[in-house]
Amino acid sequence: MVTSQSSLNSPLYDIEKTVFERYQEGAKVQQPSLCCPTDYDGKYLEILPQEIIEKDYGCGDPTRYVSEGETVLDLGSGTGKNCYILAQKVGAKGQVIGVDFNDEMLKISRKYQLEIADKIGYKNTQFVKGKIQDLTLNLDQVQTWLSNHPIQSIEQLSQFESECDRLRKNSPLIADNSIDVVISNCVLNLVHPQDKAQLFQELYRVLKRGGRAVISDIVCDENPTAEILNDPDLWSGCIAGAFREEEFLKMFENVGFYGIEILAREETPWQVIDGIEFRSMTVRAYKGKEGPCLERKQSIIYKGPWKQVQDDDGHIFCRGERMAVCDKTYQILTRPESPYQTEIIPVPPYQEIPLEEATDFSCKNKAIRHPKETKGADYKLTETNPVMDCCSPGECC
Repeated sequence: MVTSQSSLNSPLYDIEKTVFERYQEGAKVQQPSLCCPTDYDGKYLEILPQEIIEKDYGCGDPTRYVSEGETVLDLGSGTGKNCYILAQKVGAKGQVIGVDFNDEMLKISRKYQLEIADKIGYKNTQFVKGKIQDLTLNLDQVQTWLSNHPIQSIEQLSQFESECDRLRKNSPLIADNSIDVVISNCVLNLVHPQDKAQLFQELYRVLKRGGRAVISDIVCDENPTAEILNDPDLWSGCIAGAFREEEFLKMFENVGFYGIEILAREETPWQVIDGIEFRSMTVRAYKGKEGPCLERKQSIIYKGPWKQVQDDDGHIFCRGERMAVCDKTYQILTRPESPYQTEIIPVPPYQEIPLEEATDFSCKNKAIRHPKETKGADYKLTETNPVMDCCSPGECC
């Protein structure tokens, strides 16, 4: 039986407090041990103050997978390095939001907003205080309320909890379906194990349909030992909370993401402890496979090289065959930004069926569509190419 990390004994200390204090100190004094060597595109670093670069701690570069005009959310934005790289990439029409729980880190990231805006010619960044596992609660607003309503009794505690619920409902920190890309750089592993399922649900909630998560984090090839889990320095140092590689991918799958793929995986481990290898990995996953299955006579042909492949909904696509798909699956597979787009050949029907006329489609695991379905029952065309002399004088065809 495989035992997941979350089922092991709970650490004998307060994980959140340990992480908070380590990164609070890291905002004051550079902590080289928190860094996993990463190459960034140097042209985006030229305008950044040295303080931001020195006190940034990450393990990958999710910023390279973001495009102009997008709204991007950075979970655990720290000193703002990734946000300020993204500010240049998304341009004046894009927007970048950094979320962090640490006041010292937020102080640094906010300090340089106007300076960097002047350098690039526009201001498209904001930094907000919140927990990445609860992106509904604006902790700056919570702090304001607490300053005016100090808690000194159980009744006042109940009032505080009610106010938090009200803030979540009426003015969420990050609204549903509002973000094109969620990124994070070596932060998800710092969240308490019991909150990680909620963390991935929040990733999914804030993304628009068709949006994507691009996450760089530390993964391990085996479960951390009890000794590792009970070492505070290894928790705050991005080791004890590392995801096991295959479980990391399943966390995305469990909340409904599709098109999940490993974009980068460090060949040489960053650290090896008790025979367990810890390395950086960057994963991309898409949101948007919900909705009805409608029949519009569409097909796709899987190019290969595998004999057959299976998608996240259990559809099996055989190499070279015209596989029947519903409209939802067809759009997912064929849109220009689709991770599958280069692997398949779309086969639209000769006569388009309007959505309002489409009937329900039974999504079978393996359904080959006959060409006559694509062409239509009344397709009786006979067309021959005219005979042409393809040969030049003196040549053999």
